[in-house]
Amino acid sequence: MDIQGKVALVTGGASGLGAATVRMIVAAGGRAVILDLDEKLGRHLAAELGESVHYVRADVSDSAEVEQAVNAAMSTFGALHICVNCAGIGDPQRTIGKEGPADLARFAKVIRVNLIGTFNVARLAAWVIAPNAPNPDGERGVIINTASVAAFDGQIGQAAYSASKGGIVGMTLPLARDLSSVGIRVCTIAPGLFDTPLLASLPEDVKTALGAMVPFPKRLGRPAEYALLARQIIENPMLNGEVIRLDGAIRMAPK
Repeated sequence: MDIQGKVALVTGGASGLGAATVRMIVAAGGRAVILDLDEKLGRHLAAELGESVHYVRADVSDSAEVEQAVNAAMSTFGALHICVNCAGIGDPQRTIGKEGPADLARFAKVIRVNLIGTFNVARLAAWVIAPNAPNPDGERGVIINTASVAAFDGQIGQAAYSASKGGIVGMTLPLARDLSSVGIRVCTIAPGLFDTPLLASLPEDVKTALGAMVPFPKRLGRPAEYALLARQIIENPMLNGEVIRLDGAIRMAPK
């Protein structure tokens, strides 16, 4: 799918991987709707990039709020062709600790935002993408979800995060099969260690040490590199139903 003239909905689009994706969409001649809870960052990026970008505040796990965001995309730009799900949270805790068993509410929140939120956005975006006029291949749109290498190499304390990302991996193929009849492709990117807001609070020496764990290149991934892969997925019609690790060949140790 040619991004020129297309409209993308990007969750978590105010920062990190999502913001890099928004910038990529605009640079390729498309328009983007940022769906994010961070109003300050979302409005700032929208103002920086101009009329090609619209910001909507919404919780990805809230059906009504996401439906309003999708409707805003339609009313602002007249269509929706691409959905990139980058929104996510982490909340590490061991299954049992000194104070007792893990807090179930904290576990459930990670699942609700990362997994249920991804499906919620995908289903509502697909509903408005499906009526698009098909291109010569019969393609009407593309959905890209974001998992993590934690789906495969979950570390100590990551049960909730790994379960949520493993769920995203697991639903990639069924979503692609579900939506094949309406010409919508679905792929998942599983990033490794990336320099995003999730790592921003760490000291520089710690981030450098984390980057050194990567076989090659020995550094943290850059959000623009995620966006580069997202662009290839959008533009390459044979990428469908696939989970792609973007990790510099890292395999995470237990901790």
